[in-house]
Amino acid sequence: MNPTIESAAAAAKPHVPVEDIRAAFEAQRLNRWRIAQTTAKERAAKLRRLKEAILSRKEELHEALRCDFQKNPGEADLTEIFPVISEINHTIAHLPRWMRPVRVKTPLALFGARSEVRLEAKGLVLILSPWNYPFHLLINPLVAALAAGNCVILKPSSKVPRTSQFIRRFIADLFPSDEVAVFEGSAAVSDALLELPFDHIFFTGSPRIGRTIMAAASKHLTTLTLELGGKSPVIIDETADIRKAAERTVWGKFLNAGQTCVAPDYLLIHESRLEDFLSQAKKIVAERFGGTEDARRASPDFCRLVSLGHQQGLSRVLEESLRHGAKVEIGGIGKADERYLAPTLLSNIREDSPIMKEEIFGPILPIIAYKNLEEVFRIIRSKEKPLALYVFSQSEENIERVLRNTTAGGTCVNTMIVHLANPDLPFGGVGASGMGNYHGYHGFRALSHERAVLRQGWIDTLRFFYPPYTAWVRRLIRLATKYLT
Repeated sequence: MNPTIESAAAAAKPHVPVEDIRAAFEAQRLNRWRIAQTTAKERAAKLRRLKEAILSRKEELHEALRCDFQKNPGEADLTEIFPVISEINHTIAHLPRWMRPVRVKTPLALFGARSEVRLEAKGLVLILSPWNYPFHLLINPLVAALAAGNCVILKPSSKVPRTSQFIRRFIADLFPSDEVAVFEGSAAVSDALLELPFDHIFFTGSPRIGRTIMAAASKHLTTLTLELGGKSPVIIDETADIRKAAERTVWGKFLNAGQTCVAPDYLLIHESRLEDFLSQAKKIVAERFGGTEDARRASPDFCRLVSLGHQQGLSRVLEESLRHGAKVEIGGIGKADERYLAPTLLSNIREDSPIMKEEIFGPILPIIAYKNLEEVFRIIRSKEKPLALYVFSQSEENIERVLRNTTAGGTCVNTMIVHLANPDLPFGGVGASGMGNYHGYHGFRALSHERAVLRQGWIDTLRFFYPPYTAWVRRLIRLATKYLT
């Protein structure tokens, strides 16, 4: 139920000969040193061209996303275009400073030397993107890769064929293939790419596929950024502003029909606030998507699921959870041939319910009432470390207790999801939800190699420590150890 690369059963795509993939890789390998030596001005110019192309062709992207998801153009602008334009603008503004060598301190034992750290291009980068935000989650890493001076091969998901085709045309019109190339296709294409000795692989998708990517990268000792997922909890305590908590939780959960890696996966709410929350959440669903199930199904503001198989999988988990005692508060209705599943709230959830076992990745929010925060911590710690954690509270003490007693890739207090909109915050997971991070400088650094450079001046302290190790030399070593470290 997570975004993956593709399974062998994915819809057939035009065959891409392995020779074409290898030829593109070799062309980029020959070109990498030229690209690595481009200036901040040259890299910024590429990013400006990218930005202009996105804005001038956004209607084409809207149409592709409408075909793949029935996505409203407003939501497409908010979730696919705005984050990329923001990333480009931030990168252009700061790139000259990021590229400058950074002077660092030199210990007294190395008197006369100067030390600095240079960020240099890694070389060839492979970016594998998921289907849930197929443009945003492919192009944002590309921005970081271009800023760092890399050559890049992009692999969009075949589960969103219209968007994937648009991306291929879009990139081909902007970049020569020996700098940025795109390969569409299913698992065979991904497998062929993973056989090649890239300098860095950037993957967004499920933990299961992430392990496969990591195993493939290990053959070449390739560095990795893994942006994965997990069951991201929402905590609403007894002091929370329930109206705001309900508004933001409904927005975060049903954005893109719940197909968001940082969407709230389940809700832990203090038992004294459960009924208030349910009442408010139902009103908000009605306000945003329609007051009846038929109206919600017809809403132009509610996306469709990516595939029939995804809809059927979610429907099965929902049915199994109902058999385990879950209660539908709103929604629970689907239409497979439309890839539709209604915005759904479930109460009376047990910890062993099927809906609590894996990341949902759809418009279903299971709700568990709790008595005290120790119970909350136990539930969260019983699962893998999540990509995100959200807490709604007016109690600074409770907020700090949550932060001290849990771990997550990122956390929002009294809001959700928008932490990824701040380019000065690192975005990434921890443990099973990912490794490494990006956005802003963090992405530039992730796709660069930190090269240590020490320049020795005319004073040479090292000569005092050359062999033979006489009593005098050993005494100098002892003194240096005592006073110069």
